[in-house]
Amino acid sequence: MIISVASGKGGTGKTTVATNLALSLGEAQFIDCDVEEPNANIFFNAEIKEQEDVTVEIPEIDKKKCNYCGKCSEFCAYNALAVVPSDVLVFPELCHSCKGCKLVCPQNAINWKRKPVGKIEQGVANGVDFFHGLLNVGEIQAIPVIKALKKKIDKDKNVILDAPPGTSCPVIETVGCSDYCILVTEPTPFGLHDLKLAVAVVRHLNLPFGIVINRDGVGDKKVEIYCQQEKIPVLMKIPHSEEIARLYSDGIPFVNKLTHWRDEFKKLFNQITEEVKK
Repeated sequence: MIISVASGKGGTGKTTVATNLALSLGEAQFIDCDVEEPNANIFFNAEIKEQEDVTVEIPEIDKKKCNYCGKCSEFCAYNALAVVPSDVLVFPELCHSCKGCKLVCPQNAINWKRKPVGKIEQGVANGVDFFHGLLNVGEIQAIPVIKALKKKIDKDKNVILDAPPGTSCPVIETVGCSDYCILVTEPTPFGLHDLKLAVAVVRHLNLPFGIVINRDGVGDKKVEIYCQQEKIPVLMKIPHSEEIARLYSDGIPFVNKLTHWRDEFKKLFNQITEEVKK
């Protein structure tokens, strides 16, 4: 079972739900796909055992063969290539490694070189196999690192994917392979607005999904009314609790101290399992 945990806006408690769910399941696999700002290991405190670089291929122009016809630049939808008199400029940060430029080059003047864009780190904490990705400073494309992380998925285990916030390409790349998506929201006007965006995304992807309301009691009932109107299941409510907030601030998953919540997260997982089987 692969469960992704996503949210339309940042700060709703997505990582809180993902980490506590994984720890409640025991022998699970947790993958933090928020490679621009990974923070799940604050709560797992996993000792990193392995590390590997993530690289992408970018074009390298053979100046001896190139006749500066401009076909590569005309083809590139991302403007990663610019042909000027007697030179071809390559902008690596814009390249999506589609290799279409090589296909249209009549002189076969394009080769490829590897460029590091990030890394993956792996460890173990409390029986959970932990992975996270780290995008290099200055890089703008998170998807290559997320794709590399997803290759680590062990389909023989229950896998929790902690998605980036929002509804952009990195989120779609993360949740697209999951069997079920948990959308975490908060009962505020901003929470409802961005929840609607996230719902539109998972519906477009035809993913089964449900809602977890975090900090329940801090706002109003409009999120619940929306879920009732849209026939979206509310899987769990986590109260607006000073004790939970204090544990979070200390980097402690609240299921480690408030142990009755382990049973609640197990019930949540069982509910999702039954839904997926239907």
